Amino acid sequence: MRLYDTSSRELRELPPPPGPIRMYFCGPTVYARAHVGNARPFVIAMWLRSWLRLQGYDVTLVHNITDINDKIYAAAPGHSAELAEQASRWYVEDTADLGLGQPDRVPKATETIPEIVALIEELIAGGLAYPAGGDVYYRVSRFPDYGALSGRLDEESVRNPSEEDERNELKEDPRDFALWKAHKEGEDTSWDSPWGQGRPGWHIECSAMAEKFLGPAFEIHGGGLDLIFPHHENEVAQSRGAGREFARAWMHNGMLQFVGEKMSKSLGNVVTLREALDEWGPETLLVYFLGGHWRKPLDFSDDALEQAAAQAESFRNVFRGEPEAGGEWESFAAALEDDFNTPEALAVMHGWRDQELLRRGLEVFGLGSLAEGESAPAELEELARARLEARVRKDFAEGDRLRDEIEAAGWAVRDEAGGYRLVRKR
Repeated sequence: MRLYDTSSRELRELPPPPGPIRMYFCGPTVYARAHVGNARPFVIAMWLRSWLRLQGYDVTLVHNITDINDKIYAAAPGHSAELAEQASRWYVEDTADLGLGQPDRVPKATETIPEIVALIEELIAGGLAYPAGGDVYYRVSRFPDYGALSGRLDEESVRNPSEEDERNELKEDPRDFALWKAHKEGEDTSWDSPWGQGRPGWHIECSAMAEKFLGPAFEIHGGGLDLIFPHHENEVAQSRGAGREFARAWMHNGMLQFVGEKMSKSLGNVVTLREALDEWGPETLLVYFLGGHWRKPLDFSDDALEQAAAQAESFRNVFRGEPEAGGEWESFAAALEDDFNTPEALAVMHGWRDQELLRRGLEVFGLGSLAEGESAPAELEELARARLEARVRKDFAEGDRLRDEIEAAGWAVRDEAGGYRLVRKR
């Protein structure tokens, strides 16, 4: 199988089965309910794990939760720990409702403090980090490969420091970034360290969590395209500076776009995953994600979701009809083996009428429910029969009233030759 690797800028072959394939995908910073864009790396990682296991690989997937961060302190002054705990539960609950299962490990930064402190101590001992007034900073100048992952020039990082790495006169170099931050007034959580009370910086959390659960080297590191710089660039500097091989390949998924602009909580242009699940259902959302190549941006709109709902319904219709032979698995597998091309795999499945073959393909993406069908409640069947009788006697006003009552319950009536069919609205 070939996957595009950000670090080499080319497609790279995975080792043959059984691997192992160890994957670390960056999860959300939990200060609000996750938006739909936050779910994209989760979905891609879960699908990739599913496909690789089907191919005989031994796969471990770690998907972290960042529950220590400046954004959490800002969102809930004096109550950040409670917010982080609540938002972590929301994230696990909402992603579970996608029906894809859960990663093998979902670590939190708050559960990894000893490993974080130990890694910082190691970097200081090696001359790659230095304490400064209760903070600890990484010496970017001591890591010659800094910038190789992102291609960012040093001058850019000096002009545009990240939120986490604000300017500080105690820094030796404006590019240096925080590994440990001294406790500040208004922050309601802190931990003991050799440098005093404080808490970790954002980037060191992932270096420590990845190593704790996957070891010093692993095959794939994933996350959104917006994490390449500075987050992933800094992870590389930390872990490789400490002598670890770290990630061998990097997968960066394209962002969801809301009317052409990146979906972002900070911009306020978000639809939460919970809202999308409640309005459209998990099957429609998953078909929607399938329609975009993982490396490309994906537009989010009602039109896009309506198209996905129609595609999901077309799959259900295959299982409502008579079984037909035909189709072959090889073209589907070839699409996924070539940079995990889900839009091509989706197109292949739309050409299948062999129910068992289609069921097998849908199950790779957690869409086996499309093969099961769904029966309307008995009271709605009665309303639909009454509507049909009203239309036969040409009482169209009554027929329309009954149709509206059915639709208000979340179902639609499809008139067919000799009768009708009830379909769940998505």
